[in-house]
Amino acid sequence: MQKILSYSLLALFICCLCCSCQKMAPVTLTAQERSLGEVLPGIVYKSLTVSPDNSHVAYVVKQADKQLVVVDGKTGLAYDGIGEGGPIFSPDSQRVAYWARQGDKYLIVVDGKSGTAYDGIGESAPIFSPDSQHVAYSSQQGDKWFAVVDGKPGPAYDGAGALIFSPDSQHVAYVAIQGDKQLVIVDGKPGSAYDGIIEGTLTFSPDSLHLAYVADQGDKQFVVMDGKPGQAYNGIGTLVFSPNSQHITYGAQQGDKWLVVVDEKPGPAYDGIADTLIVFSPDSKRIAYAARQGDKWHMVVDGKPDPAFDGISAYIFSPDSQHVAYSAGQGDKQLVVMDGKSGLTYDGFGSIPLFSPDGQHVAYVAKQGGKWLVVVDGKPGLAYDGIGEGGPIFSPDSQHVAYRIKQGKKWRVVADGRVSPAYDDFLKGSKLVFDNPTTLSTLARRGNTVYRVELTITETK
Repeated sequence: MQKILSYSLLALFICCLCCSCQKMAPVTLTAQERSLGEVLPGIVYKSLTVSPDNSHVAYVVKQADKQLVVVDGKTGLAYDGIGEGGPIFSPDSQRVAYWARQGDKYLIVVDGKSGTAYDGIGESAPIFSPDSQHVAYSSQQGDKWFAVVDGKPGPAYDGAGALIFSPDSQHVAYVAIQGDKQLVIVDGKPGSAYDGIIEGTLTFSPDSLHLAYVADQGDKQFVVMDGKPGQAYNGIGTLVFSPNSQHITYGAQQGDKWLVVVDEKPGPAYDGIADTLIVFSPDSKRIAYAARQGDKWHMVVDGKPDPAFDGISAYIFSPDSQHVAYSAGQGDKQLVVMDGKSGLTYDGFGSIPLFSPDGQHVAYVAKQGGKWLVVVDGKPGLAYDGIGEGGPIFSPDSQHVAYRIKQGKKWRVVADGRVSPAYDDFLKGSKLVFDNPTTLSTLARRGNTVYRVELTITETK
C-alpha cells in the first residue's frame, strides 16, 4: 500500500437480487467504501491479516533477499526473515507484533520497535494480553529457554511451551521442561513436576481465578485444578470451564468406556464421547455433549440422551439457555435438530447453527446439490456458488440477517435479501460484523485495492 487513499463514498441503493428475502419488511442497502490502499508487489498472501475491528491490514512483503511488514501501507524495517505466522494485531487493533530473523539471531518486533536478539523464539510467539497492554513469548539462549513478558526474561528451563494470559491479563502461564519432567509455571512460580503435561490443556477460568491442565503420571492422566490433582483416568480430553467459572468438565476414558466428568463427578458411561464439543449453557446451569453407543450417536442434554443419529457434528445453546440446536447426520443426509425436533435434510452443512441474540431465531449454511444456501428458521434462502467464512450473522437486535456470498467469480454481501457491490474477494481473516443494529462492515479487495466496506440497512415505508 504505497499511499493511503482518501475516502471514496459509494452510496448505492441496491435492489433485491430476487423477491425472496429473509426479512419481511422492505429495506435498502447503502454501501460506503474506504480505501486502505493498494497491495504492494511481493506480498506473501498467507501472511495477510486483518485487525479485529476490520480497520487495519498487515502483511509480509519480499524485497530482494529481505522481508518486511507493511501495516496500512506503511513499511517497517527490513529483516532477513519474518516468522511464518506473520504479523498479529492486538485485541484492541491498535498494536502489531511479529518475530523476525537477523543473521542467526531472532527477535520480537512490537509496534515497529525491535526487541532483544535471542538464539531462538518459540513457534507460537508472540502473544498479546486480552487488554492489549502486554506482550509475551518464549525464547532460547544457548541451551536454555525462558518466558519473556514485556521484554523481561523469567527463570531458565530446558524447554518452554506456548504462553497464555489469563482473561483479566494479570497472569501468565506456560509449560516448562526440567530434565525428564514437566511443570506449569504461573507468574514465574513453578508448580509440581509430572511425567508430562498434555499439550493444549492449560487453561484459565473466565474469571481468571482458576487454572487447570491435564497431567501424565505413569500410564494415568488426571486434571490438576489450582495445583490439586483430581481422579486418575486412562485418558482425558479437552477441559471446559463454565461461563461463571464455578464448574469444570471434561471427557474421560475409563477402561474401554468414556464418560463426562463435571466437578470431578463422573456421568454415565458410553462407547465414545465427542469431548472437544462439550458445552455449558450461557447461564452455566446446563450441559450438552455428543455420546456414542454402538455405532450411533446421541445428543445428551442435562444427562438425557436424544434420539440416535449416524453422527453429530456441532451444537449450541441459545443465549437465554432455553434451547439447544445441533447438526446431525442420517445416512448421506444432514439435518438440524432444534429442541429435539428435526428440520429439513440437506447434503451437508457449512456452519454450525447460530441463534439470534434474543434466542428466537436460528440460521445456518446448508449444501444442496452443488450449491450453498442460508437457512433461517427452517426456511431456505437463495442458492449460491459459495457462502463466505463465518456463515450468517444476526444483528444485535435480532432483526436482520447478513452473510457473504460467491456468485461466479465475484463476492458480495447479502443483508435481508439485498446485495452489496461486487468484489474480487474478502480478505482472509476479515469478518462480517454488525457494528450496530443497522450497520455492518467487512474488508474486501477489488483489483489491487483493499477496502473497508460499511453497509447500512434502512427500512423503507
